[in-house]
Formats: sequence, C-alpha cells, structure tokens
Amino acid sequence: MKRKSRFTPPRDRDAFSTSKPASAGSIFTPIVLFAFAAIFILGVGVGIAFSSTATFNPENVASREVIDRSVPNAELCVQYGASSIVTDMRVFVTLNPFNVFVTQPTMRPGCVLRQNNWSILEQKNLVTSDQVRDCKRRMNTFGFTGDLNSKPEIECIYQNEAAGNLFLNQPGSVGPKSETNNF
Repeated sequence: MKRKSRFTPPRDRDAFSTSKPASAGSIFTPIVLFAFAAIFILGVGVGIAFSSTATFNPENVASREVIDRSVPNAELCVQYGASSIVTDMRVFVTLNPFNVFVTQPTMRPGCVLRQNNWSILEQKNLVTSDQVRDCKRRMNTFGFTGDLNSKPEIECIYQNEAAGNLFLNQPGSVGPKSETNNF
C-alpha cells in the first residue's frame, strides 16, 4: 500500500489566484477628485449666472425691484404707496345655459396709495372730494395705472384680506412688517 503524503506542492499563484476587488481609494485619485470639484464649482457658477440675470429681463418679473422700476411715477409710488401688478380681466356669465367665460387677462404696472396720501391725487385734480369721501367711507384706498401727468386710470380699490398670503404659511418664513401691510 502506498501512503499518501500530506505534503502538497505549492501551486502557481498566478494560475489559481482570485483577483481582489479594487479598493475604493484607487478609484478616487486626486485627479478624479479635482475633476469632480471643478465640475461642481462650474455648475454652481453657471447656476448663479442664470439666476442673477433673471431679474434684469423685463419679460421676467422676478423681484419687487423690477416692479418698482416699471411703475409710472415710480418715486412717488414707492414713497407714498406700493407698486403693484394690475390684472385686467372680464368675466361673462350666461344663465341659460349656465356658463362662465373669462377674457385673456392683461398685466400692467400700477400703484396703490396709502390712505393718508390721497391729497396727492386731490392736488392734481385727479379725484374729487366726493370720490375721496365715498372711498374713505368704505375703508378703501386708491390705486392707479398710467402716468399721473397724462390721464391715469384711478380706481377706489378694496383690500381683500380673505385670501391671505399663502407664501407666509411656509415653514421658516417671516411674516410681513405691520407698517407695510396696512394701507
């Protein structure tokens, strides 16, 4: 009987070895990390460039400053009231059959005056004392579109607080200042 030896000859390591997976450190070499950082910084820079130019385009009203500059009599409006966007639209309601039709709204710059600054309109003979009395009796204020020096459209307008500002209900938002909220 032949005895089996317990000694096994060493095998060729290259022929039978299993390859180790590449370590994570070898994938992120300094050059690759630099490339990722450069792409990230470039992306942030391009994003800032796009967002900062949005307010300079007159077709894109993205800030209060754009609205303030667009209003006729801008200095007067900012000092004695608040600039606004005026939306003109008509609604037609038929009863038989019942239907509601809405015109295409038009948007234009306007101004809402504070109640204590109505004298500006009276001094320019743009509203009568009767119009002021009627508007004051209903606790409203005046708003206008167009240049005050050339036939503006002036209306007694009502401040609607029923709808509220849904932007203020967002987490982390700060409420409006009390002196700018009341006209």
